[in-house]
Amino acid sequence: MVQSLTRERPVQRVAKGEQTRDRIMDIAEASVLEKGFAATSIDEILFEACITKSGFFYHFRDKNDLALALIERFRERNLSIFEENFARADELVEDPLQAFLLGLKLLAEIMAEVQTERPGCLVSTFVFQDQQFDGRVRQMLVDVIQVWCAQFLARLERVAEVHPPRVDIPLADLADMLMTVIDGGIIVSKALQEPQIMARQILAYRTFVRTVFLGT
Repeated sequence: MVQSLTRERPVQRVAKGEQTRDRIMDIAEASVLEKGFAATSIDEILFEACITKSGFFYHFRDKNDLALALIERFRERNLSIFEENFARADELVEDPLQAFLLGLKLLAEIMAEVQTERPGCLVSTFVFQDQQFDGRVRQMLVDVIQVWCAQFLARLERVAEVHPPRVDIPLADLADMLMTVIDGGIIVSKALQEPQIMARQILAYRTFVRTVFLGT
């Protein structure tokens, strides 16, 4: 019995540590989205999380390290959303263009819900405050955007193999456009307090994509 308890304690400590780390990040992310990274202080995070400074620095070396962790988590979560969303479309439709169009429609629905629950984009917020960070954070922001655009480009290239574009536009620009629509939609939605704007813009982009490949 003693041996069993001894083996379980490290697991419990790890689980508790992960919960504390996640709570710190949840509080920090909500604050950053509400008022920006510069205005988010470690002291307010400590207060909300009910932890000491030593507890914070156990998980993060400094505020810059916290920013890296927030961006990494944001990237993984959003990549998962994109991948699962378009994978679902692939399962429902064989034609790559119709699958991409369906994926965009599903994405619009998801983004409308996300913007209603928690408006804003962590990457957009950090990009406009990049003077607050070191080179590692700035490079990660670049990497996040490039990874997303590359994912969209790969899908558009598969579409073009079956449906050659009828409009003279580089596929890379078409992929970048979706990223611009999403981030731009987030900014406009937040400014006007209209969560549905981004969803409508994604659907408008969907119509444009159909025109590019089908001419209608």
